[in-house]
Amino acid sequence: MKRVLLKLSGEALAGDKKTGFDEETVRRVADQVKRIADQGIEVGIVIGGGNFWRGRKGNEIDRTKSDQIGMLATVMNCIYVSEIFRSFDLKTAILTPFEIGSFTKLFSKDRANKYFSRGMVVFFAGGTGHPYFSTDTAVLLRAVEVDADAILLAKAIDGVYDSDPKLNPSAKRFDEITINEVIEKKLQVVDLTASILAMENHMPLYVFSLNEEDSIVNTINGKFNGTRVTV
Repeated sequence: MKRVLLKLSGEALAGDKKTGFDEETVRRVADQVKRIADQGIEVGIVIGGGNFWRGRKGNEIDRTKSDQIGMLATVMNCIYVSEIFRSFDLKTAILTPFEIGSFTKLFSKDRANKYFSRGMVVFFAGGTGHPYFSTDTAVLLRAVEVDADAILLAKAIDGVYDSDPKLNPSAKRFDEITINEVIEKKLQVVDLTASILAMENHMPLYVFSLNEEDSIVNTINGKFNGTRVTV
């Protein structure tokens, strides 16, 4: 793989605190990204916003406004994680689909490719820029736009199961599964819009646990422990 997009869940970055940031977790991610970048792998990153905002709990907030809050949560996450990455001597850039003053740069494929060519880790913040679309959709959209070879989904769970392993101790983990099976079985690896984007654009997904030691590096180097979603 020459270029990958890494999707990090906001909740995973919060660690046991469940909210905000766990700096040690972020530093472990930075160390791994530094190691794969040193191998010549180009890395783009999308981060969810769940450590700050899980969407509206009732009807008091309009869905569009709720989604906008979520988009801004992803921007905060990317600014923080980007700064930790810089302490590991990684060059970074943050792109958003909307203007935020001088905090970020406006996304374009050409700009992203320019940053990749300079050896920078590119953060894609702000989701798609539109309500009703998740960061799942955002990572698929950006991966397709920048011609990534694969998407790495670093989650709090170590793969794709046939049922929720928290509720069913006998749940079976798949080593490999097709995106069509994911859709048919409603396994919710990513949301339906993202699943269809993956299927139509032949984008493979690697699902693994962020908490497993060196899981990102191992995935890149062929020591993958998780579920490969094929197309």
